Amino acid sequence: MVSSNPSQTRVSRQHVVVIGGGPAGATTSTLLAKQGHRVTLFERETFPRYHIGESLIPETFWVLERLGVLPKLRESRFVRKESVQFVTGTGKLSEPFYFPDHKDHESSRTWQVLRSEFDSMMLENARSSGVEVHEGARVLEVVFEGEKAVGVHVARGDGREFVAADVVVDAAGMAGLIQDRLGLRQWDPDLKKAALWTYWKGAKRDSGRDEGATLVMQLENKLGWFWFIPLQDDVVSVGVVAPFDYLFKNRSTKDHESIYAEEVARCPGVIPRIAAAERVAPYRAAKEYSYRSRQVAGDGWVLVGDAYGFLDPLYSSGILLALQSGALAADAIHAGLVAGDTSAARLGAWGPAFNEGMDRMRRLVCEFYDGFNFGKFVRKHPDLKGHITDMLIGDLFNDRVDAIVAPMDAMRAEVAAMMTTSSE
Repeated sequence: MVSSNPSQTRVSRQHVVVIGGGPAGATTSTLLAKQGHRVTLFERETFPRYHIGESLIPETFWVLERLGVLPKLRESRFVRKESVQFVTGTGKLSEPFYFPDHKDHESSRTWQVLRSEFDSMMLENARSSGVEVHEGARVLEVVFEGEKAVGVHVARGDGREFVAADVVVDAAGMAGLIQDRLGLRQWDPDLKKAALWTYWKGAKRDSGRDEGATLVMQLENKLGWFWFIPLQDDVVSVGVVAPFDYLFKNRSTKDHESIYAEEVARCPGVIPRIAAAERVAPYRAAKEYSYRSRQVAGDGWVLVGDAYGFLDPLYSSGILLALQSGALAADAIHAGLVAGDTSAARLGAWGPAFNEGMDRMRRLVCEFYDGFNFGKFVRKHPDLKGHITDMLIGDLFNDRVDAIVAPMDAMRAEVAAMMTTSSE
């Protein structure tokens, strides 16, 4: 809720207030604190807490390096990840995309993270960097004067407090306050997907450099796919993604366990991997989650991470987009505070380039769902395989990868022409 009445019981002044302590909020607040700004972060939950989205991709390295958390990640128990591999609806494995073979740099070896531990690490890093962190503090509303955000009302304990700010950063995830209140959310018309997942112990895992690989395994009917993400302590995250209507409508049952079992039976890739495993967590679901805001910022406010938008879990881009948006927003806020300009234009200057990066990943996601044959494409254009791999590792914010667009469009046109000819 957005209020135009900044009534208060107690007032404190901060340069920046951040709503939400997940990866996006922790990134924005840490980088601003490192640049000398006073930052207060309010997180409604008490960490550690559960969250989905466990797979990092290599390009997260650069923001993690800026944040100073790489030493802790190197010492962690998180499973190391070097590749992604695709499995067809008949159970046939593709050649793995080995990130270090494409780019010989430390960044090409990343992690599969337990989010409760990873997010706690990120939030503690924010605290140690000078951010004033308050857990168990719920932001009730963003306070506006006209169109400009001027602070927040926060509930802590039995009290309600107004905290004024030069800039309010909404990093509250999918339940972002500003986006919904201002009617900025735009649902993706082509990615009306849903997910259903759980965790298994003792599942069949690969060994060697493939031990931490993310597997993307198609259903035999090609209407969806399973992720298979190896985590620490012999636990694996396994979930199915498919169109919302297919997964949850027109079923004989609404029971999540039954739906999950039906989809496992349709996935030759996953069946042998969990056949002897023990389920160690409840079933969880997320429904229709692809969206984007019409704005990244307004006068005195900025949206980052899932509070701005969420694409799709297919290529594990969620944490990358959270970190990248948080870093870009922090740089824009810093520049705005130094210049004394917290207008929408100044705070949102990073938006167009960020959206171009999201659109590049969205193109790959939509091509996968439309049945585009990436193997055939790479065989026809071997010189472009590197660009596909660049996008899979998350190098989305460089226009050189746009070299794949015209050949991809041409190949789609060829397939369409062949289908038209065969039907005549």
